[in-house]
Amino acid sequence: MKGAFAGLFPADTRFLVTGGAGFIGSNLAEALLDAGYAVRCLDDFSTGKRHNIKPFEGHPRFELQEGDIRDADTCLAACRGVDYVCHQAAWGSVPRSIKLPLLYEQVNIHGTLNMLEAARQQGVKAFVYASSSSVYGDEPALPKAEGKEGKALSPYALTKQVNEDYARLYTSLYGLPTIGLRYFNVFGRRQDPDGAYAAVIPKFIKALAQGQPCLINGDGSQSRDFTYIDNVIQANIRACLAPEAAWGRAFNIACGGRVTLLALYAALAKAMGKPDTPPQFGPPRAGDIPHSHADISQARALLHYEPQHDFESGLALAIAWYREHLT
Repeated sequence: MKGAFAGLFPADTRFLVTGGAGFIGSNLAEALLDAGYAVRCLDDFSTGKRHNIKPFEGHPRFELQEGDIRDADTCLAACRGVDYVCHQAAWGSVPRSIKLPLLYEQVNIHGTLNMLEAARQQGVKAFVYASSSSVYGDEPALPKAEGKEGKALSPYALTKQVNEDYARLYTSLYGLPTIGLRYFNVFGRRQDPDGAYAAVIPKFIKALAQGQPCLINGDGSQSRDFTYIDNVIQANIRACLAPEAAWGRAFNIACGGRVTLLALYAALAKAMGKPDTPPQFGPPRAGDIPHSHADISQARALLHYEPQHDFESGLALAIAWYREHLT
């Protein structure tokens, strides 16, 4: 994908990527730098990793601002002089949000409101932000379609719903172009395989590589619309150029399919040369949605989003990256 987005914006375009040291943020920053644009990264390193942005240190078009989005002055400074904001900073993980609801309100809601206000005051051209498939909550219909959301099942999901409402208001009341991206189970290079709240794909890859057991929460019949990181990068960049008809709305960003956790595990075990290694099973996790499968027609129509990697090709790329980088 190196340089794939060159020429879409004027050469002197400046982007702010909040959470730029995180999994998605660092990949997005890299793609923008490769395309020839200037990138300011805002991160407090509460969840982001310094080694994710180490390749950019010393780059003439890269700037690191260390700070917390809960501080309004920090957000104002971060938005000063930038054309587009790609707001990725947030605390993720449904189970962790159930344990720490106040923290999630402070960071994900108050922090995002600070960023929206800073972007409005600084006159940015568009504010693109990370939402989540978790906003569909207890709505059982598949595929998940914008406008058919259910009740939130976790504090994390609720924060994303509130973010979408605030963004809509900032468009309707203040004219700030906002575009939300509802990510569906993103995976790929730089995703952290460690910790109690690590995502399933890097966690399983590392466990299989090290001969450790893999734990599936529930019976494995749960299904997910796994989405490779490069699809998400494309969506963010396309969203910056979205027409007015897309402003104030949120869009599904996924592949438009679904894979069960059992099928995921089987594919990973086979690729890692351990097809006969069985998984272990544990109790279902509170707040989890049983199935996710995205209708991406609205993103295709209004953002010109078209996923370049399906599940299989993305998984092969992810495995190759972890084989090279796991220690």
